[in-house]
Amino acid sequence: MGALLLEELRAFTARLQCAEVASGDAGLGIDLLDAIETLKSVGCAVQAVITDDVATSIRADRKAAGLPRADWGRGIASQIALARRESPNRGGRHLGFAQALVHEMPHTLTLLQTGRLNEWRATLLVRETACLSAADRGIVDRRLCSDPATLDGVGDRGLIARAKALAVELDAAAVVARHRTAVSERRVTTRPAPDSMAYLSVLMPVERAVCVQATLGRDADSLIATGNSGGRTRNQLMVDLLFDRGTGRAAASGVPVAVNLVLSDETLLAGGHEAAQLQGFGPVPAGIARRLVADSVDADAETSLQRVYSCPQSGALTAMESQSRTFPKSLRQLIDLRDRTCRTPWCDAPIRHHDHIRSHRNRGATSAHNGSGLCEACNYAKEAPGWTARPVSRPGDTHLLDLGTPTGHHYRSAAPPLPAAARQSEVEAVLIAQLRAS
Repeated sequence: MGALLLEELRAFTARLQCAEVASGDAGLGIDLLDAIETLKSVGCAVQAVITDDVATSIRADRKAAGLPRADWGRGIASQIALARRESPNRGGRHLGFAQALVHEMPHTLTLLQTGRLNEWRATLLVRETACLSAADRGIVDRRLCSDPATLDGVGDRGLIARAKALAVELDAAAVVARHRTAVSERRVTTRPAPDSMAYLSVLMPVERAVCVQATLGRDADSLIATGNSGGRTRNQLMVDLLFDRGTGRAAASGVPVAVNLVLSDETLLAGGHEAAQLQGFGPVPAGIARRLVADSVDADAETSLQRVYSCPQSGALTAMESQSRTFPKSLRQLIDLRDRTCRTPWCDAPIRHHDHIRSHRNRGATSAHNGSGLCEACNYAKEAPGWTARPVSRPGDTHLLDLGTPTGHHYRSAAPPLPAAARQSEVEAVLIAQLRAS
């Protein structure tokens, strides 16, 4: 039955890909949008049920095999993430979402199965009731979702407000405890923005966030009022004030942290156009990269230039071998520059562990070829029973590894391409090849 359903789904997907709508028929177009939205919700509900079934099955198999309880759930979220082409972090959220719907929120699941609620709004309900006991969560589920009309026409904010109000009514102590936990998880993160910009996000208690914004706004207004804005807008002044106060730039020249910028020699010295790579951010246009280097030199910031060698054919970084079990600092840096983020497919979390692809206990070498950068979660998932990993050697390719899951599925991960070195003439290539052979 399962195999037949899979074939039917694939056939329907193929038909849907070829669907066409007659231009000018707006009414039919709206009906199709409505029907497809319902289809998406139904698909999400089915995914949730299957996700819970997969997790239950894997745990039961590991329990029957006599594995320690700590290993029963290891790596399951990562398998879910790979199947859905998402990061392990998102896979964990999908797994928690599925288990909450199937075991604790049947009415929410029913609304999702009938297309009366989409995945995002169901996720909001799961999120806002996460601090409650299973019994109290069931009460919220029944009061908000047993009647489909209850949430009809209610926006996301209204849905969140109703769920929060019921949570406080049922268990105010749990809500307070959740707030204390949230405060302990305060953090600062960055993510890329268009046009070589970045978003700096700070998760902190609301009263502090409001205080910081109000202070920056007040001081920006003061600079504008006294004529010391330098032609900058209020928003620009607030950003500049935040940077100055966060880095101490007003008291010390230059940014007091290391910033790694990888760019080709042609981009740096010959006006090349290939983008550079700013570690922790991503691609930066060539002109901006050259300006960053020039500004650092002009500002008397401590600046160093380090050459990184790559293979002329594949562009892969030159391997550095080591006999040690742990990766030495220079090799860790090489792997960081090559991989940039976690090498698990669809995971772009920062690198936290430098891992032997073929484990050291299986005679895996401590080398760039057998090394990969992984986030903490992916490294632990890879150690669960049934997972395999091996480096793949293929001429002309960048660094490649094959990741196998306990269900027998395989995924390949290629290191991102590096900025290319200055182009060689055919004569130079022949001479270099002859020198290496001699």
